Amino acid sequence: MAEKKRYNIRISGLGGQGVVTTAHILGATMDNAGNYASLVPFFGSEKRMAPVEAYVRASTEPIYEVGEVVYPDIIMIYHSQVITHGKSYTMPFYTGLKPNSLIIINTDHDVLAEEDLKVLRDLNAKVVQFDATALALKVAGTELATNMAMMGMLLGLTKLVTEEHIEAAVKERFLGTSFVASGGTAALDSAIEKKFKKKEQLLAKNMEVINKTFEMADSVDMTTDELVVNFEI
Repeated sequence: MAEKKRYNIRISGLGGQGVVTTAHILGATMDNAGNYASLVPFFGSEKRMAPVEAYVRASTEPIYEVGEVVYPDIIMIYHSQVITHGKSYTMPFYTGLKPNSLIIINTDHDVLAEEDLKVLRDLNAKVVQFDATALALKVAGTELATNMAMMGMLLGLTKLVTEEHIEAAVKERFLGTSFVASGGTAALDSAIEKKFKKKEQLLAKNMEVINKTFEMADSVDMTTDELVVNFEI
């Protein structure tokens, strides 16, 4: 995939997988790097396991558009049912995909039908499949870090930003501002400090996941004709 200054990203998943959180962290990451981003979440009134999409535009130059990403350069699939069961607002999942683009799929098995593969081959796409949920469980001990694994793979493959920019954005998301004593009782101060330390531990685990997928992404050759790249977790 040729080097680009801008990526239009469509993220599809199910409620509870951190799709919208990913979009927010991606936006903050681009800002930390001195770049630009716009993001729009899209979901209905349903909650967990209902379709969710988020649209992110990331660029080294100012962005003037907002709204749905109709023609993505990158598609991220957080759950295989987006493809196999049509749990998505955009079907088929590759609708609008530009030539020479990237698809990242969280799955523990091959989910693409022959028809899908033909379309993606004609578009000269690159598909990266790995079990992001299993990796999150293995490294962080929780499937809630699945979105961190997906985001790490995306940023590792595109080299949009450095790991330092990502860490700053993740820290901002989970820790906010630095710990400040409450000014109240010692017991309250102790409770707040313990909560802050737990958040620091959460940050560290999430960064472990991101660093691992960054490392995995380095092994992917984006210039070859290989359509699908699979990782064993």
